[in-house]
Amino acid sequence: MARKLRGVTRWVLCLLILCGWHGAAYCTPRPPQRIVSLAPAMTEIMFSLGLGERIVGVTTVCDRPAAARSKAKIGGMANPSIEAIVALKPDLVVMTSDGNPKAVAERLARLGIRTYVFTSRRLTELPGGIREMGRALGASPAANRLAEQLETAIRDVAASHRGKPPQAGAGRGGRKAIFVIWPSPLIVAGPGTILDDAMKMSGLNNIAADAKAAYPRFSLEAVIERRPDVILIGKGHDDMRALSKGFLKSIGMLEAVQKGRVCFMDDALYRPGPRIPAGLAELARCGRMP
Repeated sequence: MARKLRGVTRWVLCLLILCGWHGAAYCTPRPPQRIVSLAPAMTEIMFSLGLGERIVGVTTVCDRPAAARSKAKIGGMANPSIEAIVALKPDLVVMTSDGNPKAVAERLARLGIRTYVFTSRRLTELPGGIREMGRALGASPAANRLAEQLETAIRDVAASHRGKPPQAGAGRGGRKAIFVIWPSPLIVAGPGTILDDAMKMSGLNNIAADAKAAYPRFSLEAVIERRPDVILIGKGHDDMRALSKGFLKSIGMLEAVQKGRVCFMDDALYRPGPRIPAGLAELARCGRMP
């Protein structure tokens, strides 16, 4: 019996030496040390969690923060180079379900490369998604702090518009607005998106909220018929002011255009991450244009 107990003791001691002592005898996987990011929002989140030194590769559109621009490039979000990813020898590739093809994750899995897929697509899901991501990356304290900041910003915006009377001239539900993703062909933000969530939370009534797709093609006739009070134009990869001239000229009879209620926004709301509070503040300013 004593010999058996000594054997068990040695086995437990070996486990403690291998796994470390964390208040209980359990093994935790080593946090990833070489990470490739396949989305700009994921890159921003990881840098904000203090993981910038662990990121070895990013996409060509990962331009924030400035330090991300010096990382090795592996291609675009939709068409990353698998060969470039493999060459970086990552122990984790971070992806998003809202922008990265599922086929990329499947191909990486066949090559034995571990992936983490961020799945939060709604504004209220974002804090929970960041907490989960923090656990996967071994950065829970920083992730919890960021999630709390976002929860506070979301709660404050919602509270500031709850029960607030609509602005003069606005119909039921507040001022009508449209969020232009691309002017020609006209692509707008529809239901089930962070942009739609942010608009509603900011007291704006999205005229494309009844569309059948998250980012539907919209006709100029529909815009003119629904008469938005505010026109929001998101930041693309080109000069959206120049690209939007034809669109704005086509709807020039609308009061929103005539009175200058056209707001060219930054990309903060395009990237569900640490700049969401800034995006919500910018949206609120646009919604208040006289």
